[in-house]
Amino acid sequence: MAILSKIRDRSMFLILIVGLALFAFVLDPSSIQQFFSSSKINSVGQVNGEEIDREEFARQVEAYRAQSNGRVSQMQAVNAVWSGMVSEKVFEDQLEKAGIVIGEKDIWDAMTSLPDIQNSPLFKNEANLFDEEKLKEYIANMKDEAETGNNQAWLNWLSTEKNIKQNLQRQAYTSLINAGLGASLEEGKRDYLFNNVKMDAQFVFVPYSSIPDSLGFVSKDEIQKYLSDNSKRFKPEATRTLQYVKFDIVPSEADDAEAKALVAGYINDREEYSNAAKSTIKIPGLKNTTNYEDFLNENKSDLSIDNGYKFKNQIFAEITDEVMNASLGDVVGPYKQNGYYKISKVVEILQIPDSVKSSHIIVPYAGSTRSTSLKTKEQAKKTADSIFALVKNNKTRFNAIADEVNTDGTKGKGGDIGWVRKDQAFSPSFDKDFADFIYKNKVGSIDVVETAFGFHIIRIDEQTTPEKAVRLVTFARLVEASEETENRIFEEAETLNADLADGKNLNDIATEKGYKVQSALNLKVLAENIPGIGSQRQLVTWAFSNEREIGDSKRFDVEVLGKRAYVVTALTGKTEKDGVVVSSDLLSKIRPELIDKKKAELIKKKMTGSSLEEIAKNSGTTIRNASSVSLSSPLISGVGNEPAIVGAMSTIKLNEVSELIHGEKGVFVVKVTKRDAPVDLENYDTFRKKLVGQLQGRGNQIFQVLEETADVTDNRGKFF
Repeated sequence: MAILSKIRDRSMFLILIVGLALFAFVLDPSSIQQFFSSSKINSVGQVNGEEIDREEFARQVEAYRAQSNGRVSQMQAVNAVWSGMVSEKVFEDQLEKAGIVIGEKDIWDAMTSLPDIQNSPLFKNEANLFDEEKLKEYIANMKDEAETGNNQAWLNWLSTEKNIKQNLQRQAYTSLINAGLGASLEEGKRDYLFNNVKMDAQFVFVPYSSIPDSLGFVSKDEIQKYLSDNSKRFKPEATRTLQYVKFDIVPSEADDAEAKALVAGYINDREEYSNAAKSTIKIPGLKNTTNYEDFLNENKSDLSIDNGYKFKNQIFAEITDEVMNASLGDVVGPYKQNGYYKISKVVEILQIPDSVKSSHIIVPYAGSTRSTSLKTKEQAKKTADSIFALVKNNKTRFNAIADEVNTDGTKGKGGDIGWVRKDQAFSPSFDKDFADFIYKNKVGSIDVVETAFGFHIIRIDEQTTPEKAVRLVTFARLVEASEETENRIFEEAETLNADLADGKNLNDIATEKGYKVQSALNLKVLAENIPGIGSQRQLVTWAFSNEREIGDSKRFDVEVLGKRAYVVTALTGKTEKDGVVVSSDLLSKIRPELIDKKKAELIKKKMTGSSLEEIAKNSGTTIRNASSVSLSSPLISGVGNEPAIVGAMSTIKLNEVSELIHGEKGVFVVKVTKRDAPVDLENYDTFRKKLVGQLQGRGNQIFQVLEETADVTDNRGKFF
């Protein structure tokens, strides 16, 4: 009783414990830790101290994905929304400082000038002209509907207004920036002279290639020092490196044989006991059935019915001859194609063309597909028959009435539908009754045909030469891994994961077991794609978890190109944001530069002397000549593009030997012997305008510069 009394006294404490247990059930440990943490992050990032709300960001990500109709992945949406929100906040700060204000009239004028608004039938009057009042009425109706709960259209409209306002603001800001980017006539003159002065020179050149690479060896310490000294150029980012083994969940030979036998069992009739009939009943097989769609549905075919007609070259090669020589009603198979076992019955044999050109006049009625007509079906049929009587022997009249009556894309074309290929005509997207008429009748045939769209007067204008074709009804079953097979593959993956957890080396196990080890090098926190297995964000999130250490491993269930697999991955590399990872890509960029610097120091030791002749002799080379070199074309004959050398030639004194100069291809010593200035011009405005154009053309770099100088904190990797 004393214990019960204490429980009652502490009932609120127990409720709290139960509540936390429920939290533990739905949240991972890091979420619970975050729940109690005073440093819990409530924003997905910050821009100049202003937070980007996590919930608002998530809503915009989902809205972005919804607008794309699933064509973008979650991380693509995250990146797009992030870029937009950072851009918005960066510009907000600048707009406030610049005093730029966009009024409601500015937004309205920009909105009403949009082509989609101007050309929409919703906003046109009786004279087919854009009417602002109709647009205002449309907006008012959307707002009223939003108040009754149907607010999606209204939210979309508000988003459109917001985007228009932002575009106007940025255009105004960009215009202000461009107005401040100018050039004087004197700058135009300087540009003209700079790019048109021709120079002759003598030079001594010792290429870097004259020194063996072994003498320009660069150590790891030197590379790390170079990276530290140039940290702004090589912005460090946190990275992770993974190694993994993929276990494809594929059917075994036994699974394959079982699927083949199962499909073969659907060819002939079979007997099964019926609980309803309390007796054995006969179930027709594909060979004897006549209701093919019901047969495929009732027997759960993994492929739906195909009502198309196949020419010889469109039939699976392994069964082509058997099908083309088969009689009506014959069943071919079982055969395996694209991972399915199939049996196919020949249900129709005929001669049809590959393509047909036809024209039509359509008379829709109330209730037919895409129809706005108020005619009854009987009235439409009567109209179609009347038109048919007028046009069946008169092509000119057919075309004229088609242009008058039709409301589809054939209006103005005399009803001409154009060429329709067989595979298009007998696809689910094309009307079957229309297809049957144009493919199963001769050129010149004309008749009234009812389709889902109403009554058509169809005329067959042209056909390609008919060929033998067959229609097949195919029952298919996908060959899948059995539960036994999947369990075996799962155990193999789990065993590998357990061995890694025990400290065994992945590559040693792979060598022993014959596994293929793949690597994902230097993944960044927002990475999504893993080489070899595609979009697998879950692996990246796991690798960047706070508690993750090198050597940790895990098994993941993944899907690669629509097929399931297990992936066992191990974290083999980890670099935090304060350290630059020396990747192979980075080394390929900086190592040649460092090697050339070392070679330059060795070359300079022998390029001694006070004259070109002396320097050439000590360097074991000769004096070369360069003629008519200019800054606009910094090519030195026999060497190549050397902008630094030509730039130095434009400033050094005539007939004086320069200092040693590091170029793209080697080390130079130069003596400029002639510098010819171009003729003076009366006006340098053309060159001034060119400079202005170059400056203003950099307007698209404004956001990039603003973002680089802004204080941006990015926490996306913690939530997505």
